[in-house]
Amino acid sequence: MFNIWFGLIFVLITFSCLLIMYRMFGRTGLFVWIGISTILANLQVVKTIEIFGLTATLGNAMYGTAFLVTDILNEKYGKKEAQKAVWLGFFTLIVMTIIMQLALLFQPHPDDFAQESLATIFGIIPRIAIGSLAAYLVSQFTDVYIFTYLKKKFPSDSQFWIRNNGSTMVSQLLDTLVFTSIAFLGEYPMHIWFEIFITTYLLKWVISLMDTPFGYIAKRFPKNMG
Repeated sequence: MFNIWFGLIFVLITFSCLLIMYRMFGRTGLFVWIGISTILANLQVVKTIEIFGLTATLGNAMYGTAFLVTDILNEKYGKKEAQKAVWLGFFTLIVMTIIMQLALLFQPHPDDFAQESLATIFGIIPRIAIGSLAAYLVSQFTDVYIFTYLKKKFPSDSQFWIRNNGSTMVSQLLDTLVFTSIAFLGEYPMHIWFEIFITTYLLKWVISLMDTPFGYIAKRFPKNMG
């Protein structure tokens, strides 16, 4: 029960931090957030939790903010800015993976206490990173294109929820399938993998619904801030 109500608080705090970043630093804050969300989501996903009686991974809320960021950029600044954010997140993850793999190669001091913990976290990162990179590109560009398409079909401000949820729910399904297949098939028994796939997508679906009010708030912010 703790994970359910605390997860709700965690989601609200995560999206509130995104809005604060956007309000304080404008469009630059959104681009910085893409880098933050990409790194933190791929660190959090190493941790599995139990929620609603099923196995799930962390990182869904933070990863969901990346989709909201590209939707905000697409909505207010255009498709090219959203695509720029996608590439920024992509290269942020590549840099983190390369640098941390090199960092692990240093011989630790006899009194060092961090190497083992870092190796536990970042040792699995290459496979997660490959899955995340593949899923990220597929899902984010799908999100941008679907959002752009829906923006033409449903252009009014009151229809933002259609653009936001329609694009995110489809792209997150692709993201979940690609990522969990590459990152976790063979790492967990098949039934655990299937639980992770189902719960991950359901959590992303819920988070997508929850992020819509934050999107409407962001739409009210002036375009030229920070």
